[in-house]
Amino acid sequence: MEPNLNLSPVDKYIVNPVNHFISKSTTSGMVLFVAAVVAIFFANSPWAEAYHSIWKHQIGFSFGDFELKMSLHHWINDGLMAIFFFVVGLELKRELSNGELASPKKAALPIIAAIGGMLFPALIYIFFNGGTGAAHGWGIPMATDIAFALGVLYLLGNKIPLSLKVFLTALAIVDDLGAVMVIALFYTSELNLLYLSIGIALFALLLICNRLGFKSPIFYAIIGIGGIWLAFLLSGVHATIAAVLAAFAIPANARINEQFFSFKMNELRQRFYKLDPEDKDPNLTGEQIHLIEEMRSLTKDALPPSQRLEHGMHSFVAFIVMPIFALCNAAIPISFSDGITNVTIGVALGLLLGKVIGVFGLVAAIIKLKWIPKPEGMTMSKLLGISLLASIGFTMSLFITELAFDVNKHPEYLDQAKMGIILASVVGGLLGYLILNRSKN
Repeated sequence: MEPNLNLSPVDKYIVNPVNHFISKSTTSGMVLFVAAVVAIFFANSPWAEAYHSIWKHQIGFSFGDFELKMSLHHWINDGLMAIFFFVVGLELKRELSNGELASPKKAALPIIAAIGGMLFPALIYIFFNGGTGAAHGWGIPMATDIAFALGVLYLLGNKIPLSLKVFLTALAIVDDLGAVMVIALFYTSELNLLYLSIGIALFALLLICNRLGFKSPIFYAIIGIGGIWLAFLLSGVHATIAAVLAAFAIPANARINEQFFSFKMNELRQRFYKLDPEDKDPNLTGEQIHLIEEMRSLTKDALPPSQRLEHGMHSFVAFIVMPIFALCNAAIPISFSDGITNVTIGVALGLLLGKVIGVFGLVAAIIKLKWIPKPEGMTMSKLLGISLLASIGFTMSLFITELAFDVNKHPEYLDQAKMGIILASVVGGLLGYLILNRSKN
């Protein structure tokens, strides 16, 4: 007999449907898309000036002689997006330790695809903009937006083999790592060595604590956010790099192993059931509550802190951080009065053509030469579709755009680059979907 769940109307008609919506693989991409459309609408409406002024509002705090004050736009890009990069770091750590990037055999193809998908877009951008004031934007078309790309892929359902979904995920994660390295090495302002040393010292402290078996997520959060992030922000190195470093310092092993967890949980379950096998009394006894607390503590100990944080923060990043970032950064005034500039062409073709050459071209050549076996279910048409989805550069490309150009000297470059990102992302997403939808299994 199935147990009675006793769902309230709120649970039945509000909480459960919302949880089901959030849990769907395509939902985060849909929310991000809606936020981008809203931002573009306001940027091209009579309320454009008022909308932009929202993000220029100055917010800060002071402590004695120390003061930290930035615009809302900077707090989002340097602060809120650090949470996004923290989750990216946790995903990277998981994939490198026991995921698709853990063994050279499994990692080789997506790594090669990601490298090609970063190199060729940069070269195409430089072809159109090398030697100009916009040359510094070469990193913009290198990135792939994992939320959008996977969102489109999951819309196709069972038409896409799991192996290809894993391939695109691994490719996008390596791509994220490449973007982080590009930001750290090429989009960092002047360094303050004192604050940089403090940040590195705090990172070393977290690594030591990890080695000693200290597993409190709160401790790592306080040192990581209050210490490393702030030190890197003041050092000149982009603060999001601190978030990735902090993520790599989080312990990836649990207090108890799976076998002990399974054995102990089964024992507790049997003890719980014996206390009230008929389930006649809706109220729990003190002993039942004690057993539930034991189960909760056991479950907590069975989850590695890194995976607990990744799972717990994923929805916040997908449904709060990224949509706010899109609302702030995707407000692009659409105008072709001056024609299509080389910046727009370089970014758009860098993403569309560069990703196809880099991902499809390199992977197809390697498979043809039989250097690396192709993933199960991969055909040339599916590989082409995956390559086009990789040209969706939205979130990370917009982020790098904000770092690449000096808004005071060349504000027009930002809008031109963002125009290229939007064009490539829409065209690449549509073409990728159509090709994958028509390709045979």
